[in-house]
Amino acid sequence: MNAENSAMLMQASAGRQSGLDPITVEVVRHKFEGIANEMQSTLLRSSFSPIVKEGLDASASLFMISGDTLAQACAVPIHLATLIPIVKTMLKAFPLETMEEGDVYIMNDPYLGGTHLPDIAIIMPIFHRGKVIAMSAAMTHHQDVGGMTPGSIPTNATEIYQEGIRIPPLKLMEAGRLNQPLVSLLRLNVRIPDTFMGDINAQIAACHIGARRMDELAAQYGVDQLHAIADELVRRSEQLTIAELRRIPNGQYHYVDYLDNDGIELDKRVRIEVSITVQDGRIHMDFTGTSPQLKGPFNCVASGVQAAAYFALRVLTDPEIPTNAGCFRPVTLHLPEGSLVNPVEPAPVGSRTATIKRITGCILGAFKGAMPEKVPADSAGVLLALAFGGRLSNGSQYVTGELIAGGSGASHRCDGVDVVETDASNCMNLPAEAMEMEAPIRVNRMALRRDSGGAGRYRGGLGLVKEFELLGDSAVFTHRGERHYCPAAGSHGGGSGAVEESVVYRATGEQEVIKSKGVMTLYRGDRVVVQTPGGGGYGPPEERDRAAVERDIADGRVSLEAAQKLYGYPSQ
Repeated sequence: MNAENSAMLMQASAGRQSGLDPITVEVVRHKFEGIANEMQSTLLRSSFSPIVKEGLDASASLFMISGDTLAQACAVPIHLATLIPIVKTMLKAFPLETMEEGDVYIMNDPYLGGTHLPDIAIIMPIFHRGKVIAMSAAMTHHQDVGGMTPGSIPTNATEIYQEGIRIPPLKLMEAGRLNQPLVSLLRLNVRIPDTFMGDINAQIAACHIGARRMDELAAQYGVDQLHAIADELVRRSEQLTIAELRRIPNGQYHYVDYLDNDGIELDKRVRIEVSITVQDGRIHMDFTGTSPQLKGPFNCVASGVQAAAYFALRVLTDPEIPTNAGCFRPVTLHLPEGSLVNPVEPAPVGSRTATIKRITGCILGAFKGAMPEKVPADSAGVLLALAFGGRLSNGSQYVTGELIAGGSGASHRCDGVDVVETDASNCMNLPAEAMEMEAPIRVNRMALRRDSGGAGRYRGGLGLVKEFELLGDSAVFTHRGERHYCPAAGSHGGGSGAVEESVVYRATGEQEVIKSKGVMTLYRGDRVVVQTPGGGGYGPPEERDRAAVERDIADGRVSLEAAQKLYGYPSQ
């Protein structure tokens, strides 16, 4: 019996045991998920900043009144998991009995459950006939939240106060009335206030959609039945997840990988180590051995590690299991205090995405031997973040950014995917036209990076080459890269992917190689060329099919020289 059929039988059995009609349970489950996805659509279509409306860096979820996840949109896993502790924090700050219709809450503080300052959460209680029945939530990565650099991702920050404005749990709206003093304070602390508030309003609109649809659903099915179905869905997902984890042999699994540096000490690698114990359907992740907390902003608070762990768990288990709080209950974490994965305030955390992605890769990498058909070679696991900030010809400020991926790792049955986000993020690169409309920047080139995928029976996915040229007088430029020194490892004899490379070509003729991270000033005519890393290969390169090598050469993915060196092409 395959996993899908087993899940279906368990679902039907669970419905009968709970006294609920299994068909109704499934119909309502899909309605919950449909509402979350409609919230997501509203969020993306209503936002102002290119990083959201083009880059899709925003997420929406529904929560139960207990603070447990009810349903998630198909969005950014880092956001979706981070909303869990944020909603719990909100419920402590604003108990259910104090909430009124029209209340809207806002928060971004990483040390109270958030993730990093640009990710601002908007939470709204959902009412039906005067009682709170659920919570709607939306998180957006805001293009700028103040701090020491435009774009609010300074790679050289040494304390959180340099990264932007911190927002504790506050009421943005009370009984439908906007908290105008708070709005004035927020606008005053960001570089592009109209865009900032446009994105905030898009989050509020998304939460309103969730509230409206849940109110309609409660009117159709009744609040008591909806709560019973929600409890049943959570219980079912927990049972199914435990059953999936029992398919993994009991034992301990281990993996180590590295970040290039912390943005301050550029020649010092950062160790991430995880030991995982699987025992009778439960999974415990211990990060003892990971580097102490860093001077720079690549520290990761507990919510970020939790996001990595929850995403990895969903990768390792059956994707047909409904994603809700039940999926996450079998997971426990040990995060040593004062370490990279549990820093002490006021350590900077603004660049934690890079760390979350590497943590995710380590968790999955630990299972390469135990689950070779499930876990591929290491992916590039990067989200190269670029930010440009300056002034337009009319004197107004602009801030724009870019998110660029590398290649995924090859699997036991196919090549890796070129230029795709992996490992807990799910955004898109910015189209050239979108960036050029926002700022005096020209995108001169965008192409697949030849020879960047790790060699193997199946080749790793390729990275990307992209070139930007500044057309304005000057701009502050932030580069947050990874895998400049620590490539994505191959699996089962496969080769590593190419490392990332980024160079600034000055209009004066000088060249500056970026050592993974940096903040600098660009001037008119300066060009930035970035080359993202490739994924690892799977299996010995000599076992690669000759026809596949010839296709790679013809398509420009692999050069003839590399084919001769790595694959022995043409074979004798």
